[in-house]
Amino acid sequence: MNTASKSIRRLKQIRVDLNLPPNPKHPNASNSRHNPVSHFSSTSYRKRLNRRNSAASKPSLDEFQFHRAISHLLPRFKPEDLYNLINLQEDPLVCLELFNWASKQPRFTHDVSTFHVTIKKLGAAKMYDEMDRIVDEVLAIHSFGSEVLYNTMIYFFTEARKLSRAVNVYKHMRSIKNLECRPSIRTYNLLFAAFLSRRSNSYINHMYMDTMRMLFKQMVDDGVDPDIFALNSMIKGYVLSLHLNDALRIYHQMGVVYNCRPNSFTFDYLIHGLCAQGRTCNARKICDEMKEKGFVPSSKSYNSLVSSFALEGEVDQAVSYLWEMAGNQRSADYITYWTVLDECCKRRRCGDAVSLLKELEEKRLVDRSTCEKLRYELQVNYKDLFDRNRMKNGNFLFSLVSLV
Repeated sequence: MNTASKSIRRLKQIRVDLNLPPNPKHPNASNSRHNPVSHFSSTSYRKRLNRRNSAASKPSLDEFQFHRAISHLLPRFKPEDLYNLINLQEDPLVCLELFNWASKQPRFTHDVSTFHVTIKKLGAAKMYDEMDRIVDEVLAIHSFGSEVLYNTMIYFFTEARKLSRAVNVYKHMRSIKNLECRPSIRTYNLLFAAFLSRRSNSYINHMYMDTMRMLFKQMVDDGVDPDIFALNSMIKGYVLSLHLNDALRIYHQMGVVYNCRPNSFTFDYLIHGLCAQGRTCNARKICDEMKEKGFVPSSKSYNSLVSSFALEGEVDQAVSYLWEMAGNQRSADYITYWTVLDECCKRRRCGDAVSLLKELEEKRLVDRSTCEKLRYELQVNYKDLFDRNRMKNGNFLFSLVSLV
């Protein structure tokens, strides 16, 4: 028996005994989770299985459809003919194969339209790797393209969350001397929307805000006038990154510097951000300006105002905004109702809290299940306070407990 056979035989005789305690929740479950040999082997197996499944699920080229499409082209076809043919195809793989096949034909050169329609087809099908290769071909051509073509690239890169690639395309646009390829307000708005989407971490917002600030400065320096979407994007970005003073600066410059009037989104972003930082006086002022211009705050803005004033101790002002909110057909959430009732009870105004809850139920601003849940929370958290005021309020406690 040779050395290799002996080694394999010895490995088969090895037993792994880690003496791990059984899982109390699942005593019959195997210890494969705690066994490193089993863990690593199962992990590598899953990776191999995922690669096989992804390779198996990858669609294959429809050869019949591809050759049928080629048969519609003349021997000396033009880019316009190829554009019309690709635009009619529904299979993105056929579109890509037509593009690659045309690239190999003598006396044929792709133009902006053929690059554009191919990138659109691949991006819409989320074939981002294939689209990336077509984009590299475009970027390699000196002083080539159009603003619409590059904006399409940026859009699909932002959809794929490849923000660095989108920024690289933007930088390429700025480096081209051809004015038809320079970034437009559409370009900047695509980038602003991408940096503001799907983010809730204030630290990440702060990091992205530096990039947005740089883009905005370059936009103004290049003579591109910001529109309401760009200005609102900057305000929203400053709010999310907790730079409220910068957001207010943009707001006050809108009509004076940028000749652009604020809309309802402008005020909603500011009201929510100011309330989140406890700056209720500024929030009230912005809300008054908003109503003077004929706009109605959103439900999010009203919820922020009601909760902020209640937490600041101005319960009456919070209740006033709550009724104004109902009058403007805006709905409050459970947290807003509970914040007002909770702050009333903390200031020993339990009677006002129960009266407010009863009025909300009578006006059908809260459904019965929500009302019962709020009553139960009041009873659990402020039972002692209710007991002390029981003699003063007659059947007040009974009405509170009866529907719990």
